[in-house]
Amino acid sequence: MLLKQNLRFYRIFKITWKIDLLILCLSIAAYYLDTRIFPDAYIIPGLPALMGTAIAFFIAFSNNQAYNRWWKARMIWGGIVNDSRSLARNVIAFNGINHPDTRRIVFRHLGFLYALKSALRNMPDDEYLNYLATGDHEKIKEVKNIPNELLNLQLSELEQLTVRKDIDGFRFLALNGLIRSLNDSMGKSERIQKTVFPTAYIYFTRLFIWILVILTTMMASESVGALAIFFGWLIGFVFYSTHENGMNIMNPFDLSPNCIPLNSITRNIEIDLLQTLGEKNIPAPEPTRNNGEYIL
Repeated sequence: MLLKQNLRFYRIFKITWKIDLLILCLSIAAYYLDTRIFPDAYIIPGLPALMGTAIAFFIAFSNNQAYNRWWKARMIWGGIVNDSRSLARNVIAFNGINHPDTRRIVFRHLGFLYALKSALRNMPDDEYLNYLATGDHEKIKEVKNIPNELLNLQLSELEQLTVRKDIDGFRFLALNGLIRSLNDSMGKSERIQKTVFPTAYIYFTRLFIWILVILTTMMASESVGALAIFFGWLIGFVFYSTHENGMNIMNPFDLSPNCIPLNSITRNIEIDLLQTLGEKNIPAPEPTRNNGEYIL
């Protein structure tokens, strides 16, 4: 997630240089076609403006939907932060901070968070194993959805505590409600991750931008000559950059400066829960990248 309000020039160049080059080549080709191949071609004066308006609607819709996905993802993980703290606090209050079951439940929850983060980013990572007991390792070996199985193990543990009367029925219901809330958050995250943004909006928006660049360059060449190449590039840059702003956050769980900082959120929960348990070896917060520009 970007931490600064202003983008540095090198980041803008890094993000857009390929498309800038492509738009520039397209503008040059359009100018060459208009002046050398089809010198008598006639472009309706208002056509580029009308097409630009239509494209603006396409871009506004797709960017709005992309931002909704990003904000929903951030809200979901904000809920996971709260539920994680509540789970650890309640387990400690109900069962005691030094009870082996308490520490196992809290550590397993940290394993759940790291496993969920890895699954959402489609990046294999065994960091969650550091917080699992040996018995848990064996139970999840052949499981495809590891975060879901870890929640199953949490519920099984709570049932055993109830059977042994370490916690009563009301406390079981409170803890079970937190497990259910975490399960809902996991499902919502998976829905965002696995739902593909409508391909037609992306494809046709980009196609129309290319057509707009060609028409703008050809129309402007009649009045400003070779300077039409610059105007064609400028129109293409504005529309395409605006479109890409939305596409960069369309998949909010990707490992990107524009997306949700799952590394940082998970690490902050880890720090809070370990401190709640009274642990001494507390990891440092997730470092910022590129001179404090963003955090992952």
